[in-house]
Amino acid sequence: MYVNGPGDGDAPADLQLTSAEWSMWQAFRNGSTCDLHIGDPARDDPHGQHLWGPERRVRARVVALLLLEGPVAQPGRVSALKLTGAYITDTLDLAGGTIKPFVELRDCRFEAEVVLPESRFTTLRMVNCAIPRLEAARLQTEGDLHLPRCVVQNGIRLTDAHIGTDLMLNQVVAHKDRKGRSIMADGLTVTQDLQAEMLESYGELSLRGATIGVSLSLRGSRLSNPFGRRALNAPQLTVERTLYLTAAGLANSPFSSGATPPYGVPTTPSRGTRMQRFECEGGIRLDDGRFGDAVDLEHARFLMESDQELSLRRIQTPELRFLCERPQRGRVILSGARVVNLVDKSASWPGLGGLWMAGFAYETLIPRGHFPLSLRLQWVAAATPEYAPEPYEMLATSLRASGEDADAREVLLAKQRRRRETLPLAAKAWGFLQDWTVAYGYRPGRAAVWMAILWAIGTAYFSQNPPPPLKPGETPPWNPYLYALDLLLPVIDLNQDTAWKPGGAAQWAAAVLILAGWVLATTVAAGASRLLRRQ
Repeated sequence: MYVNGPGDGDAPADLQLTSAEWSMWQAFRNGSTCDLHIGDPARDDPHGQHLWGPERRVRARVVALLLLEGPVAQPGRVSALKLTGAYITDTLDLAGGTIKPFVELRDCRFEAEVVLPESRFTTLRMVNCAIPRLEAARLQTEGDLHLPRCVVQNGIRLTDAHIGTDLMLNQVVAHKDRKGRSIMADGLTVTQDLQAEMLESYGELSLRGATIGVSLSLRGSRLSNPFGRRALNAPQLTVERTLYLTAAGLANSPFSSGATPPYGVPTTPSRGTRMQRFECEGGIRLDDGRFGDAVDLEHARFLMESDQELSLRRIQTPELRFLCERPQRGRVILSGARVVNLVDKSASWPGLGGLWMAGFAYETLIPRGHFPLSLRLQWVAAATPEYAPEPYEMLATSLRASGEDADAREVLLAKQRRRRETLPLAAKAWGFLQDWTVAYGYRPGRAAVWMAILWAIGTAYFSQNPPPPLKPGETPPWNPYLYALDLLLPVIDLNQDTAWKPGGAAQWAAAVLILAGWVLATTVAAGASRLLRRQ
């Protein structure tokens, strides 16, 4: 059935509107919803297998005409396209157009791709729609762009798009395009939040150089690109507040309705809520990112191949919450990263060869759960397959800033022992001697003990084997205690060792005491010097 007729706001006669299109046309003028549902949930599902008949079909040409050159609104009304349960045929092409009316498409099925590059909208909402492909490079909106629960078969392109308020991709299912990308959003700018909770991405999600004005949430999302290099590729990403790669509640989610919660409302699920963790199958690249509040990886799961990485090179953030599951394969790269607070668990870090953190700088360690110093030292050792002093010194600095001076000295002692493994044989032997005697000066109490032991041995020996005087009649009274002590102390002169002339075995005993005194003194002096320099 076709209807048309003269009058203000009527469609051109040559359009020959169908009944579904005529209903949409009138609803547009009234600002009301045109609902083409038939009432059967299975047959109304746009992602189902049921065919939709002509009573639900709307030509993309008519939709474009309404949005670009639509009729005037009814008196006292504001025109808006609110269309539910429609099958939009042909290609909806609004490239370069300016669309002023509010647009909300719910439970719609598109026959062909939606083409929106360089178009301008006030607000665009496409909720629970089946879309072959969304092409929207350099799209601009004054308000929101909402795509919750949409299924897109051949990728979404939002390169250099500018979203005036929020971008919502909650529960979107995005399959890859011919280039292997599920969502291409390089250079994207979102003035407020980018919510992509429980997103399913099958391909590479690319956010290179994107800027998010508030927070970026991928809570509960599943990113899968096992045969590509990365599942999330977002170098130089800027997020003014927090990046969430965390779990989401599956029941009573504040985003389950497809609406953005008011800013500041807590989104942590209540106790007992079933959780869906963030899971990434493939590599992640966040190199050179800037995050104003935190990067949160709590309960995240990373499934990587041996050549894939969770790369956080040179990121800057006040807080890194590394509370994920331990990656079984691949590498975690923190080289050059700068954080203030490092919140972590011992069970989250990968083992030997799986962690690189040369140049990683942090100020405060905030461990969750049991994380003793012995495990911290294993953490540093895992990050340095080849010896590097910086991770040890960074850990010692952080511990000292927290008032844990004894632990800081243990870390620096571990650094010296690790360094010793790289030295030639003679230097290694000297290192073992320093470690065994005074622990490289980090345990100076040992020097006093060794001094006391050698003094007692020397006194006992020279009591039984007194040396002859160097100049008879000019020597002080013989005192084996002072003589042994004068030999041991390399700086203080008690006028004893120069007054006597040991020979034979006594001469060798005196030489041993002198050498031992110098070894102990120089090692203690080196330790004191390191302490004064606060290393």
